[in-house]
Amino acid sequence: MVLTGAVKTFGRAGQQVRAVDGIGLTVGRGETVALLGRNGAGKSTAISLLLGLNEPDAGTVQVLGRAPEQAVRAGLVGAMLQDGRPIQRVTVRELVTFVAAIYPKPLPVAEALALAGVAEYANRRIDKLSGGQIQRVRFAVALAGNPELIVLDEPTAALDVEGRHAFWESMRAYAGRGNTVLFSTHYLEEADENADRIVVVDRGRIVADGSGEAIKAAAGHSQVSFDLAGRSTEGLELLPGVVTVEVTGDRAVLHTDDSDATVVELARLGLVRGLQVSLATLEAAFLSLTAPAADAPRSAKETV
Repeated sequence: MVLTGAVKTFGRAGQQVRAVDGIGLTVGRGETVALLGRNGAGKSTAISLLLGLNEPDAGTVQVLGRAPEQAVRAGLVGAMLQDGRPIQRVTVRELVTFVAAIYPKPLPVAEALALAGVAEYANRRIDKLSGGQIQRVRFAVALAGNPELIVLDEPTAALDVEGRHAFWESMRAYAGRGNTVLFSTHYLEEADENADRIVVVDRGRIVADGSGEAIKAAAGHSQVSFDLAGRSTEGLELLPGVVTVEVTGDRAVLHTDDSDATVVELARLGLVRGLQVSLATLEAAFLSLTAPAADAPRSAKETV
C-alpha cells in the first residue's frame, strides 16, 4: 500500500480545505499500522483515498500493486467504516454468505464467522444484536472477500471495555495469518498495544512515523516518578530538566527533558523512594506532536 504525494482538497474556490496535504506513506505486507490524529486531521480522508472512495487531486495511491478500486473489487481489501446501519431481518450467516458471493475467492463463510468471533450467534437476526456484536459482524463482513489488507476507521468506537478486548483478540488472529491491518483510533492505548507502527497525522500531513516506543522518545520527555513520603512538593518544578509536575496522592510525576539530571538531584535530596523512570506516555507524545505550534513534520524514525 503506497501513497505518494497524495493531496485531497474540499470546498469551493477561496474556501478550500486541504484535508490531505502531500502524504507519502508505504505500508508493507503483514504490518499492523495505527493512524492517529485529531478530529479533522485527515485520517478518514486518507482512508477514503486508499479504498477508492475518493480520488486524489494530486499524487498517486496504489494498494497491493493496483488502483484502490481494482484491489477492492478483487477482494484484496476489506474495510470497516464508521458509517453504516445493520440490515434488518437477516441473520448474521445470511449477510456474510451474501457478501462472500460477490468476491472471486472468498473466505469460507464458517471461517469468516469463526475468525470474527460471531459463530455463536450466526443464526440470529442482525437487528437483534447488541452494538458490540454488530461491530464484530461488520468485521466478519470485511473478512468475507478473504482480503490481504483490512482498513478500519475507528473500529471500537462506542464499544465497552469487554467488547474492545474481544474485538482486538479477533483482529490479532487475522493479523497473525500474515495479513496487513491499517486502523485509525482515538484510543491511544489501542494503538500502543496492537500496532507494530504508528503514523501520526496532523493538518493533512504526517508528523511522526515509527514504533510506539520511537514516537514516545521523539516527544523528547521522560517521566520520573517517586513517593513523596509526606515531603513537600515545593521546588520540584525547579529541579534540573523538569518541565511539568503532577502530584496524585503521595506520588509525584516529573515530566523532564533530562531524566539523568533530574534523578541525580532527587538522589541528592533523598527523594528516591519508589523511584521509576520511563518514556513519556503515547498520549503525552501525541499531544506534543500535534500541538498548534508544531508546524514542521517530524519523523520518529529519524530520532532513534
